[in-house]
Amino acid sequence: MTSQVSSPAEQADGTVIGEQRKEAGTKDVRRLDRVIIRFAGDSGDGMQLTGDRFTSETASFGNDLSTLPNFPAEIRAPAGTLPGVSSFQLHFADHDILTPGDAPNVLVAMNPAALKANIADVPRGAEIILNTDEFTKRAMQKVGYAASPLEDGSLDGYHLHPVPLTTLTVEALKEFDLTRKEAERSKNMFALGLLSWMYHRPTEGTERFLRRKFAKKPDIAAANLAAFRAGWNFGETTEDFAVSYEIAPATKAFPVGTYRNISGNLALSYGLVAASRQADLPLFLGSYPITPASDILHELSRHKNFGVRTFQAEDEIAGIGAALGAAFGGSLAVTTTSGPGVALKSETIGLAVSLELPLLVIDIQRGGPSTGLPTKTEQADLLQAMFGRNGEAPVPIVAPCTPADCFDAAVEAARIALTYRTPVMLLSDGYLANGSEPWRIPEVDELPDLRVQFAQGPNHTLEDGSEVFWPYKRDPLTLARPWAVPGTPGLEHRIGGIEKEDGTGNISYAPANHDFMVRIRQAKIDGIDVPDLAVDDPHGARTLVLGWGSTYGPITAAVRRLRTAGESIAQAHLRHLNPFPKNLGSVLGRYDKVVIPEMNLGQLATLVRAKYLVDAHSYNQVNGMPFKAEQLATALKEAIDG
Repeated sequence: MTSQVSSPAEQADGTVIGEQRKEAGTKDVRRLDRVIIRFAGDSGDGMQLTGDRFTSETASFGNDLSTLPNFPAEIRAPAGTLPGVSSFQLHFADHDILTPGDAPNVLVAMNPAALKANIADVPRGAEIILNTDEFTKRAMQKVGYAASPLEDGSLDGYHLHPVPLTTLTVEALKEFDLTRKEAERSKNMFALGLLSWMYHRPTEGTERFLRRKFAKKPDIAAANLAAFRAGWNFGETTEDFAVSYEIAPATKAFPVGTYRNISGNLALSYGLVAASRQADLPLFLGSYPITPASDILHELSRHKNFGVRTFQAEDEIAGIGAALGAAFGGSLAVTTTSGPGVALKSETIGLAVSLELPLLVIDIQRGGPSTGLPTKTEQADLLQAMFGRNGEAPVPIVAPCTPADCFDAAVEAARIALTYRTPVMLLSDGYLANGSEPWRIPEVDELPDLRVQFAQGPNHTLEDGSEVFWPYKRDPLTLARPWAVPGTPGLEHRIGGIEKEDGTGNISYAPANHDFMVRIRQAKIDGIDVPDLAVDDPHGARTLVLGWGSTYGPITAAVRRLRTAGESIAQAHLRHLNPFPKNLGSVLGRYDKVVIPEMNLGQLATLVRAKYLVDAHSYNQVNGMPFKAEQLATALKEAIDG
């Protein structure tokens, strides 16, 4: 869905506004500036769908938003167990926000496991909506409740709303020819209707979605619509919910434009399609499904009308092999994967370095090592991207910083690959891939011209005057070799992984030639034109916080909190990790302290220390979840004071 906003401005995260109004014969309506809601239940309870629908309606309403889906790796973990809990957190506001929020103001818990798994994150005074039908003795014992939390006083510090969601849903659907089990599946729609009433969300989009999703099953569509409306009506009529809430559109948070809600993987997919159109090249994706990258394969497969070809290979090696072949054939070639797949693709990435062909290798990072935590986020593939190949095989590295930024990062990665004839690594992660935020849809004339000129004929004159084609004769500005499409008369040349002779491309084992080729490939990467690093330092701080990738939101939110409290701190965020911006060394040298928060054990910090001899301080987390703003604010305050 899209919405129009105007009047560019930026605000720090606000606090709750206590304005309240009441009209005759209606319930109280309280105006808030933001709220954080978390839906939680079994992986089969439809919490991701519920969160997605609430998010879509919130985006269409015009709020700024940020989401955090969190689900188990198992396809279907045992029902009612802690490992099987799936949750979806949404932070939305009437102003510019940066993260899904540190702690929910509202928790919707569909069973005891959902309550147990999430209650530690819920601050006292928050609202908790419990599906009391699921709080049976057996279900509570399964997750370690010796007594019912509804009765033992453990929830006394919260605004508790005990709601028999399952019973109410079944009652609302009694006119339909459904079994009780079938009717119970719609309880997530009842919960969605209740929360939609509670926060004045639009409903038309969800109703259209349900009709479309179940178009071939009209009875199921009607049942879900009935459950959704019943949840809305329950909120309107029950005495337990005496207040509803308004969060105004974020009309001052964004530049003028047309916006839509977008996830990182969807933005990345659109960026790849846009890059192929701007390059006037067909887009080829060779991929093997892997969490959390598979959505890119799914999305690109829908866009054949834009000249996109997708190939689901039998394994990771075949996927990148096909993509490299497509690059040789003149396509904008892409392969998508996560960390374990990068390991399998490493030999072919090295081959692409040797062949000097444009290839995008997209790594949606997740927790490792090995299979690790497939559905959890991490930033631990940076050193793998930098060095994870045999020999000297340098590749550029680009990292988006928000879900919407994945679009621009994809276009930038394509620019580098096509201009410099090199494979490029793009490092996103599960937090960006699955999270979402508003994205301003760009105009076509805002996108860069990525068109390339294929080799058409001879490019070198021999001493005897004859003209020949040298596949490794380089552009003096970019050091890129010519891109010769197979089948072009007179441009036949050798390919393969054995070292090439400079210029001719013939096989060469000469020590001096190998030394030269290694150095020229490194020089090509070192010479890539990347923008200088921008530094946000309004107060002349002595401490700099340096980040990369998805830590941008939590870092920026933490910096805002510190500045609001009167602290002076500078912030910079890296998009290009190889090569680094040329001014990075001088930026680092201006500060007494440099703090680098990462969701790994200090990989960027290791590179910065080695290259610039700066005593950068690491602040690290590897628990599969993104940083919280308050957590980072505390750590940065200690660094400032230390």
